[in-house]
Amino acid sequence: MSQMSTNNPDPTNRETLEDLERLILEGVSDQERTLHGQDSQFTASSPSRPSYTEEDEGEEDGIASTGDLQGALGLFAEAAQDAATASVELGLGRHFACADYCNQVAEKSVQAVSLLRFGRRQMYDHDLRALGERVGVPLDIQDELAALTPFHPEAFYVDTPPEQADEVISAEAAGIYLMYARHILRWARSIVLNA
Repeated sequence: MSQMSTNNPDPTNRETLEDLERLILEGVSDQERTLHGQDSQFTASSPSRPSYTEEDEGEEDGIASTGDLQGALGLFAEAAQDAATASVELGLGRHFACADYCNQVAEKSVQAVSLLRFGRRQMYDHDLRALGERVGVPLDIQDELAALTPFHPEAFYVDTPPEQADEVISAEAAGIYLMYARHILRWARSIVLNA
């Protein structure tokens, strides 16, 4: 693997992008874990993840020794893909679809950080703010999570018929939700890609 700066990887650097893609597709080898000073807790023959314990609470930088970097990278990649899809949906005038994808970006971003910090996803009942609180997100991110919470389809369609969904959300509002989702994604990126 080429040397990536762990403090500030350049996302436009072709080698960095190739390394990230390889990590997402193949994971981290035991040899790479040893080279980077990480304890090799996972092997191809033992797919189970270590469980979170109270001892993990005091780990440096909020990263538990049982963190799941590979899982966090994979979920972060899904969040990034959903952000791109949200942009396309906004451009097509499908405002609810855009807001729904923004909701997914938020959830996957926060869960990626949870995987890294605790080695597991948090229990989730579609309340993004509560999810963020359990993971320890900053207050400004919690507010954005709260704004995106109503756009989970299960909750949204309770009061809005599907055929009216795009008319209920304006293009301007969908654009703001996309801005929130991108901010949450950048916050998660600063944690997941610098692990």
